[in-house]
Amino acid sequence: MLEKHSESEVHVDKVEQGPTSSIAFGLERIGLIAVRAPIVSCIVLLALIVGAVFGIHRIKIDDSLSQLFRSDTREFKQYEEVTKKFPAEEFDVLVVVEGKNLLARNNLEKLRDFVTDMQLVEGTRGLVSLFSARQAPAPGKLPAALFPAELPEGAAYDKFIETVKNNEIIRGKLLSEDGTLALIVLSLDPEVVASSKLTKTVGDIRALMKEDLGDTGLNVQLSGVPVMQLEIRNAVERDGLTYNILGILAGCVIAIIFFRKISFMVAAAFPPMIAIMLALGALGWANFNLNMFLNVMTPLIMVISFSDSMQLTFAARDRLIAGQDKFTAFKNAVLVVGPACVLTHGTAGISFIALQFSDSDLIRKFGEAGLAATIIALVAVLSLVPVFGVLLVRNEKMFAVKFQSADAGVQALRNFCYWIAVRMVGRPGLFSLIAVLFVGGLGVIYANLEPRYRLADQVPDKRQAVAASDRLDAKLTGANPVNVLIQFPKGESLYSPETLQTIADVHSTVEKAAGVGNVWSLETLRRWLAEKAGSADVATLKEYVSVIPEHLVRRFIDAEQDAVVVAGRVPDKDSSQLLPIVDKLDSELDAVRKKHPGYEIAVTGLAAIAARNSASMIEKLNRGLTVEFALVAIFIGLAFRSWVVMFACILPGIFPVVMSGTVLWAMGEGLQFASVVALTVSFGLGLSATIHFLNRLRLESKPGVGSALAVERATVLVGPALILTTVVLACGLVVTVFSDLPSLRLFGWLSAFSMVMALVADLFILRPTAMWLINLHARLQGPDKPAI
Repeated sequence: MLEKHSESEVHVDKVEQGPTSSIAFGLERIGLIAVRAPIVSCIVLLALIVGAVFGIHRIKIDDSLSQLFRSDTREFKQYEEVTKKFPAEEFDVLVVVEGKNLLARNNLEKLRDFVTDMQLVEGTRGLVSLFSARQAPAPGKLPAALFPAELPEGAAYDKFIETVKNNEIIRGKLLSEDGTLALIVLSLDPEVVASSKLTKTVGDIRALMKEDLGDTGLNVQLSGVPVMQLEIRNAVERDGLTYNILGILAGCVIAIIFFRKISFMVAAAFPPMIAIMLALGALGWANFNLNMFLNVMTPLIMVISFSDSMQLTFAARDRLIAGQDKFTAFKNAVLVVGPACVLTHGTAGISFIALQFSDSDLIRKFGEAGLAATIIALVAVLSLVPVFGVLLVRNEKMFAVKFQSADAGVQALRNFCYWIAVRMVGRPGLFSLIAVLFVGGLGVIYANLEPRYRLADQVPDKRQAVAASDRLDAKLTGANPVNVLIQFPKGESLYSPETLQTIADVHSTVEKAAGVGNVWSLETLRRWLAEKAGSADVATLKEYVSVIPEHLVRRFIDAEQDAVVVAGRVPDKDSSQLLPIVDKLDSELDAVRKKHPGYEIAVTGLAAIAARNSASMIEKLNRGLTVEFALVAIFIGLAFRSWVVMFACILPGIFPVVMSGTVLWAMGEGLQFASVVALTVSFGLGLSATIHFLNRLRLESKPGVGSALAVERATVLVGPALILTTVVLACGLVVTVFSDLPSLRLFGWLSAFSMVMALVADLFILRPTAMWLINLHARLQGPDKPAI
């Protein structure tokens, strides 16, 4: 076995002469430009790094919860219109206070002090709480506050609490039916929410929580869009640092273990690090915003570039061991391995281009950023690996002598690869048939995966916001708003009889809708006045609206008074469970539309947008992945100018995707945005091993060399680098398990798993399939015509 390995290593010098045609059309030669002037190249690189540092500082964070659904669709434009007209929900901090003794006299007094103190927090526009409720008004007078300045005691207090729990304004809306949970809605200034001041404001609220309610035994948590955005912002910033440090450490540690020389570790690991910096700097200068998907760009760049830098370094290392000088070794490494590097980046680029077919602006931006990063990574790796090698490698002859006799780690990997290759080429037809049946079976399972989306998956689940939302789901029917927008026809005013009746009919319909609760609108106030004050006339209604604080009025009535909102809330369920609720509500509103022609009535809100669009967007991405299979196979086949290569790469490319989908199915999971994007990108990246093997096999397939021997040689030469790079890449991606964002954790571990499965496919599916196709080609075209 060892003799075969030595033969392959010596053979590496002879294949430099051919074939003369490049599968990358000569693009790999850009890696030779920098080698001609390495010192000048380093000076240019230093200038680019300085520019990249300034570019990185320009990157801002997009923490919008609606970013996934940002698109040119009618539904999203309508949602944006509603948020502009009725912006309260985008700026509401939800304070959830819970405890069995919530309504105890002492706790209630401290809770009122807490509410009063919160109104003094910088950036607060106003708040709504159970203390905002009013008593029934006396004729001709404004209603007094429900809570007196001095709370009653004894039996009078117990009677008062029953009155509070039965108040129509707050029961089931601001106070749970059992009186154990209270909701305080704190409205913040939009400028505060959009700036870094949000951190201080939320911090001040948390300080008051501890100061005013710390000794009450009550559980106090914060939720709402601003809090979720702040938690996303903090998670994105923290995760970026984590990914950079852990990903870089993984690459350096594994490189130094196997290369055992600092110079080779630098040549293999530093170009990907620099590619990360240059790519992020370029994204900053191009005004890209960092978000939950772009945050994973760091490990992705590491994945894209480290695989090829390892292949180049391994190739140069083999040539140095064979006795070549460093200039010749790194030049030949670029000429032989470089074409495969160009193709691997090309397939990764196609994966990112495939994301352009998404309806989501966020995913399209991710695709654009990934494509730009892929191009930068290609140039950085092809240029910097040979430059660092030429500048840092010393005493080539001593190195060759030392590692010819002592290279245990790499030799062990070569032995393992040879052992697999011999068995895979022994019965290629049988193993190819097994692969087809196995991948086909997994494909059937994958096809049964259903789209999934839940808002909580986009928000850090190790912080307060999700936990607080869960309590609102349990006690107050939900934290996620579903709004019905009512726009008036020309000639109709807010207080016209027809308009008020339309609002009443919509309000009643939303109240009766299954799954929707906590319904508020102008009709809520009108009903209360009719019941408590015995007056439902328009003049009284106008008077009460005029004395309500402006920030409260804007929740339901827009500034021009030509549109209103009926607001309800739903639990944070999966979109497949929410969609029937939204669709049924929309259908039931048809009767109101028919009764009041001219009034535009539309169901909107983030929950409605997600329920309607998430499934179709995920399905479209999944269909794009299917198209990508065909495009990438044709692309690789054309580059190699071989139908054998085109068909050989299909099964190994599909296997990681369907295997990962089967794991999701076994876990009871469906296809989420993060998982389908991970599979789309991983497919392109996973083909790196396939391309490098096929490129080596092309060089080994010479007249007089049997196909089995060619497969064995190619496996032994490229196998160790493929195994090492897969380990590094998996480590670089799996660091996302430290994220607080569930979607990023899913993206990370699924991408890492896909990379490992790509290696399995390369070792156990590609080799027998390629062998069988080569034999088939020989039977059809004759043994003298090369198949690859």
